Amino acid sequence: MSDGHAERLRRLAAQRGSDTMLSGVRPTSVREQLAALGEVAGDDLPDLYGEGGPVAELELRVAELLGAEAAVFFPSGTMAQQVAMRHGAELTGRAGVGLHPLSHPLVHERDAYALLAGVRAVHTTTAPRNPTAAEVAALDEPIGTLLLELPLRDAGFVLPTWDELVAVVAAARARGARVHLDGARLWESTVHLGHSTAEVAALADSTYVSFYKSLGGHSGAALAGDAELARYARAWRHRYGGTLFQQWPAALAALVGLARELPDLPGHVGHAKVVAEALGALPGARVHPTPPHTHQFRFWLPHPAAALNAANLALAEEERAWFVGGWRDSEVPGLALAEVTVAGPARELDADAVTELAGRFLRRLTT
Repeated sequence: MSDGHAERLRRLAAQRGSDTMLSGVRPTSVREQLAALGEVAGDDLPDLYGEGGPVAELELRVAELLGAEAAVFFPSGTMAQQVAMRHGAELTGRAGVGLHPLSHPLVHERDAYALLAGVRAVHTTTAPRNPTAAEVAALDEPIGTLLLELPLRDAGFVLPTWDELVAVVAAARARGARVHLDGARLWESTVHLGHSTAEVAALADSTYVSFYKSLGGHSGAALAGDAELARYARAWRHRYGGTLFQQWPAALAALVGLARELPDLPGHVGHAKVVAEALGALPGARVHPTPPHTHQFRFWLPHPAAALNAANLALAEEERAWFVGGWRDSEVPGLALAEVTVAGPARELDADAVTELAGRFLRRLTT
């Protein structure tokens, strides 16, 4: 076992053993996950190559939630988005895709959009936010698809306002482009946007949603749109190797997430404002955005990342309390960055409790 893998298992064990947790959720065991699947599993036969069974039930449920004609299950969001971008290029005859430099396809997918989908990135803006209507209108080359990541995770989980979103979609349409929503975290974006998932998805030609990032599923994603997109998506899912023999465990886990986790997300978003305000008051701390747009936000402290990670792990192992993990050094020496996720465990902590936990954490940096 590598040192990195051993360290990861140590962190997971510390999280699982914590009675108090500010950021994230407690990892569940295989047995616990199987028990959850058993609660929603019926007597129907499993899917075969992604057709029928719980997969079909999940696709119908997602299409209903997004107000779409159809939804297609994918084993990964990376695959789903490549299909959406390829579809836009073929329909419009334009290989250019409007992408933010911090978007998931450009930062986390090893250039798959270009090497596998055959499309070309056209940067929409360099600002740490989604593009404006004026910026899309001023692009110096045509695009077949405008991809909007809602929220833009690597800029701090930031969202446009509803009016800004409507305007940028209109600007893309005026240029003859299709609009695709990277909605990996769309479920929790409705609070800030002030509109339902169906109303948000109605602005676009296609929408991708994830089943594990906020819903706690095992894996998987869906691509939603009209019937033509669905037919195209199933054909290209097969070509990409995404038509696995049986995908019912992932589908069942997604259905559990939609039933259990989705209703709680607005409350998580609301409590994130309380947590962010308390953390922002710590010495030398900074949070962004203020207030958070979703239940996740960025958090900086003026200490090296290694020291912060060590202090958090020691707090968890010795006091069964998890503060914030996953620290990494920023471009400013001595200033480290982490992402905070406010979920069920953090809802048990009011502002005073957050401040008290932070104090216990910070004292470990000075001893």
